[in-house]
Amino acid sequence: MKNTTLLLLSGATLLQAGTPDLATAPLVPAASSWIVPFLDIRVRYEFADVDGYDVSHALTSRERVGLKTTEWNGFSALVEGEFSQAIIDDYNGGAPGADPFDPNNSLIADPETNELNQGYLQYSGHHNLLRVGRQRLIYDSANYIGNVGWRQNEQTFDALTLANKCVDSLTLNYAYVNQVNRIFGSAADGPATNASPNVQDIGSNTHLFNASYTGLEGVTLGGYVYLMDFDRVTGWDNDTYGASAKGDVGGFTLYGEVAYQEKAGPLNNDQAWYAHGTITKAFDQQSLTLGVEFLGSGFQTPLATLHAFNGWADAFVGRRTAGTHGGITDGYLSYMLPVCWDMKWTNVLHAFGDNSLDASLGWEYDTMLLKKFDEHFTGILKVATFDSDDKRYQTTTRASVELNYVF
Repeated sequence: MKNTTLLLLSGATLLQAGTPDLATAPLVPAASSWIVPFLDIRVRYEFADVDGYDVSHALTSRERVGLKTTEWNGFSALVEGEFSQAIIDDYNGGAPGADPFDPNNSLIADPETNELNQGYLQYSGHHNLLRVGRQRLIYDSANYIGNVGWRQNEQTFDALTLANKCVDSLTLNYAYVNQVNRIFGSAADGPATNASPNVQDIGSNTHLFNASYTGLEGVTLGGYVYLMDFDRVTGWDNDTYGASAKGDVGGFTLYGEVAYQEKAGPLNNDQAWYAHGTITKAFDQQSLTLGVEFLGSGFQTPLATLHAFNGWADAFVGRRTAGTHGGITDGYLSYMLPVCWDMKWTNVLHAFGDNSLDASLGWEYDTMLLKKFDEHFTGILKVATFDSDDKRYQTTTRASVELNYVF
């Protein structure tokens, strides 16, 4: 089980900076019963072929089962268990003690696990939302703070969080994180060190500040300060300060973000910059996005949902976590269009270079078909292939097919 030392679980699911409207979005909708069950099931087959490792095959299932209460004088609660099984276990689950764990196989970080995924108390009132306990926490696009939702065992946080909307159009978020509950499962038992941080949980003394302002017509402004301090994994420590803006101009949606990081890199002595910009054009039911993401040498994002960035082959995940990449420039073009049987087809082409664009790191092509059958069932087929031009990264191919059920 994930260690439930000081707190249970906190955090709101945020796809943009801020939280849901606190005045109109309680934890659970009105119901005839004061306790409401919920269920989230995913079955997935994943194939992985990483250069230098044996090919992996994983057929896994994951169930999240929980109970949530309706509000009583602003108070409510939620508890959720997470259970993962490996039906075909010819893969490397990613951490000593995890089942399966074969370091000769390509990494698929979906080990078997039985654990408390979420469990928190909440108070909502007077334009504030306060949570204490173990919870899912996502800020902005999850490029710094996320739940790693692609993996079967998601990342959660033992934390105290506060969201405030006292000022019109302004959302302020604060989180104190006491422990990070990682994706490697309840059986992962190796010691947390800079060289091997892939354990079930890591102690933390982390403060997260995040703000969003929507008072300008058609524009969203964001800002954040993330002060991260970890037990036994000092190579992850960092102080990050950033700002973002998103708005519509001439039929295009523009997004820009810049951040500065102190204590960057594996020795925490460097400073590094981050920048991300996109231009999106939507027409009919299609959308086209051109983007560039830049990470200066040493810039690290250890708590991010990294699968959403730098390609679905996950070739850069480990080095982006630790800041050992030496600099990454990711130029990408994404095109989404509807196809037969009401499916959405997304194609992404990445070109990777170092931070000065003097050297190519490789190319990647990603493709995904998504079919939403109804309000409960969703199917996803995903393929990613990364061709490395740099000895620090392995040529990688990944493919997966999954079915999700939510009730």
